[in-house]
Amino acid sequence: MHAQWHWATPQAQLVLATGDLAPILRFYRRVHGLNQTELGELLGYDKTYISALELGKRSLDDVGSRRRVCEYLRLPPHVLGVTDVAGTDHRAMVQFGESTVRLAEIARQSGHAAEAVSELWPLVARLEARVEDGHTERDVLHLLARARVGLGVALGNVLPEERLGTAARWTAKSLDLVEYFKEPALTSYALRMHGNELRKARLVGAAVERLCRAAALAPDDDTRAAVLPLLARAAGALGNGELFDRVMRETEDLLSSVDHTSLFNPFSLHEIRLRGLIATGQVDTAIRLVEHSPVLTTTVAPQWRVIELVTVAHVQLLADDRGGAVESLDIAVREAVVQRLPHQLQRIMRTATGRLPEIHDTAAQALDRMRCEMAA
Repeated sequence: MHAQWHWATPQAQLVLATGDLAPILRFYRRVHGLNQTELGELLGYDKTYISALELGKRSLDDVGSRRRVCEYLRLPPHVLGVTDVAGTDHRAMVQFGESTVRLAEIARQSGHAAEAVSELWPLVARLEARVEDGHTERDVLHLLARARVGLGVALGNVLPEERLGTAARWTAKSLDLVEYFKEPALTSYALRMHGNELRKARLVGAAVERLCRAAALAPDDDTRAAVLPLLARAAGALGNGELFDRVMRETEDLLSSVDHTSLFNPFSLHEIRLRGLIATGQVDTAIRLVEHSPVLTTTVAPQWRVIELVTVAHVQLLADDRGGAVESLDIAVREAVVQRLPHQLQRIMRTATGRLPEIHDTAAQALDRMRCEMAA
């Protein structure tokens, strides 16, 4: 661990909150393994003066000296009472960044993942440049961790299957940061989103491992309820019927006692159950669910409607309901084009292969056009 990252730890935050130079200098020396002579050489003071500062017998009264100490120690100037343009810019950047992350998440969930990517990409670049310059303030690192997750998840919506590893790499980069905060909810969130992107990139074993960790770290029922459906889906993709069935039961029990419809409503849970049943060899149960379940009228994000239609079509083909599958996939193709979901077009092609050649060709042509537009 590079010592400059220690400014982001809870212990460092307690030291910085005092605004007292003496404990800040002692903390800096300890994490960097410096003696007073070495710290004096870094700051341009002799050992005696450093000792006096650490004992509180001397103080830095002029703004220039305090600003120089902050620069050398990689501290935001306001910690030592220096208010300047840089400090104002920093606060504005963090406030703007918080709003960007929230609005990007709303855009993604509303079916506008491409817009979310466009908003998050420059923010992540700016934050990473600041960190690269040695400015590792806690609020910047916290924001960067969440922005990386948001960018990875948004990319996971707009990239074709062969490039989904890129989305997983971005969510993985958030894990490099969240460990410093010791916040179970944040760590569980980052692991949850990373695990789901790993599943989409077909790294299913790793996905299950990350999602199990996310569930174990979840500090409350709401957080756990956000993890379990994704774990059930990954367990199904892994072909682990026992884990899939157990997690689905726990999910249903938990969601009956908490309000978590904003993430996993009956519509999306229905799709997760269907896909898992198919993947774990419980085809007859999946067919019965499609044939006898009432039509779900819950309002959902447009991409979820496409995802569910493809899965339902898969079940309909297994039940030899060719007409129903054609109807489902025809709607799915049109919506996938409107919502710019290349991954779902690829799912449609796999589902239609060998049984519905016209649907396959229509989806393939739409995917080719989308790729050309992305490359332009």
